[in-house]
Amino acid sequence: MPTVLEEIQTEIKSMLAAGFAKAHEAGLLPALENDIQLEVPREKEHGDFASNVAMASAKQMKMPPRRIAEIVVSNVDTAGSVVNRLEVAGPGFINVFLDQKWLYRAIRRALEEGERYGCTDTGRGKKVLVEFVSANPTGPMVVVQARAGAIGDTLVNLLNMAGYCAKREFYINDSGNQVRNLGRSLDARYKQALGMDVPVPEDGYPGEYLISMAQELVKEEGDRLLSMDDEARIEFMASYAVRKNLEAQRRSLERYGVRFDIWSSQKALEESGALEHTLALLKQRGYTYEKDGALWFRSTAFGDDKDRVLVKNNGDVTYFAPDIAYHLNKYQRGFEELIDLLGPDHHGYIGRMSAAVQALGYPASSFEILIVQLVRLVSRGESVRMSKRGGTFITMDDLLDEVGRDAARFFFLMRAPDSPMDFDTDLAKVQGNENPVFYVQYAHARICSIFRQAEEVGLKMPPLESVDLSVLGDASELDLAREVAYWPHEVIDAARNREPHRITKYLMDLAQLFHTFYTRCRVIGEREDVSLARLALIKAVQITIASGLRALGVSAPDRM
Repeated sequence: MPTVLEEIQTEIKSMLAAGFAKAHEAGLLPALENDIQLEVPREKEHGDFASNVAMASAKQMKMPPRRIAEIVVSNVDTAGSVVNRLEVAGPGFINVFLDQKWLYRAIRRALEEGERYGCTDTGRGKKVLVEFVSANPTGPMVVVQARAGAIGDTLVNLLNMAGYCAKREFYINDSGNQVRNLGRSLDARYKQALGMDVPVPEDGYPGEYLISMAQELVKEEGDRLLSMDDEARIEFMASYAVRKNLEAQRRSLERYGVRFDIWSSQKALEESGALEHTLALLKQRGYTYEKDGALWFRSTAFGDDKDRVLVKNNGDVTYFAPDIAYHLNKYQRGFEELIDLLGPDHHGYIGRMSAAVQALGYPASSFEILIVQLVRLVSRGESVRMSKRGGTFITMDDLLDEVGRDAARFFFLMRAPDSPMDFDTDLAKVQGNENPVFYVQYAHARICSIFRQAEEVGLKMPPLESVDLSVLGDASELDLAREVAYWPHEVIDAARNREPHRITKYLMDLAQLFHTFYTRCRVIGEREDVSLARLALIKAVQITIASGLRALGVSAPDRM
């Protein structure tokens, strides 16, 4: 079903097209050849919508655009429509001012759709895979991964609301040197736990989490593992540490409200022969060559700044080669669009992976990388150091202990992913309107309180069709209704543009409009038809706020 705004835009375009046709029949204008486009003006005084069709048609019609606009407007019949009036502005814009009754349609739509309000079929079921977090299984989740978790999870929510079929994937980097070094590090901690004077390897992992893991291993196995061959023991240690770290990462993510649909293993992918198949496919398509004993990928054929090594001259595979195999595997699983969220040190990765996607035969537009910038936790203007078990870094669990899930997710979603951010832990804990998440949640709770009060005085919402919304006329009521009407399009735009941070801003704006309405308009104690209309309005607001918070993975409390 189209949104209310889409329905109205269709009506306006039809009216303008009819105006052009009428003017053409009268010999006043040539036949229209351009499509009619509408946009929302930045300034309210310029109307609810504006069209530049007159300016776009000026060359074809060989007339001044303002004159074209004047002729069209004079030939448009607005009787019985949602259009209040049309005005010609500037060099030839046609500004459209709507009658406020279109807002009543939006309120009714929100009430009819309930929890589904904001959901559309824009994406037509296109299969999208969003890979995010994908932390190495070498330690606890850290704060920048918490930011990526909030962004990726919310993006998937928005894509699904917008009609895509989106899934969350975590890629487990359980192969390579970092895993071996993890095994060597746990081996050292295991020996230390048994009283041996053994240093942690210089290229190992010094975090305290491995100390507790080693102590647990000693309880399980005693000193039995010392009798194993060194290589076998390190392999065992690596496997054990990866499993334990993954279990801890899953617990942290679930506590954070992030549940992945797919967990994909690099080790399993490599053991399946996918890497060899991918290299053979690239060779078959003519995009590999040998030079200086190494195997190279001809990424410059697709705009990369230089070709990339796939297999070194000593036979070792670079990290890039299995990543290409992994992305091919994503496409082979039926996904039509791939979105990767990567850290700030991966800017150089964009060009080479885009080249690989195209070399494999897929369009560049089907693959996208979003860079998630670093986070600095601050308190009273100073960097926060609150790690209890991570060593030198701050873990996701540390942050959740400090500020809670709702504040963590909301705050991370207040800035664009590619913008570095300072996370104010003091503000995140404030139980007052200066805290953005509290401000939005309080609007939801206040509406719930109004409905409880209405029930106490016997004021109940009658069937929707019997509520007379035409009594709504205060500017604060209309502004609130207009914001509710825009909600489905905020979802669509945030999903299409990969901008989940738009939702926090939208919710803060909606909450501000509600609080303004609350100070200007009484809901209970007015004439009954006014009270019922205002109950319908704030119910639509409540539905919208709850929908937005749900998309963010933030709770919508009934009481605060």
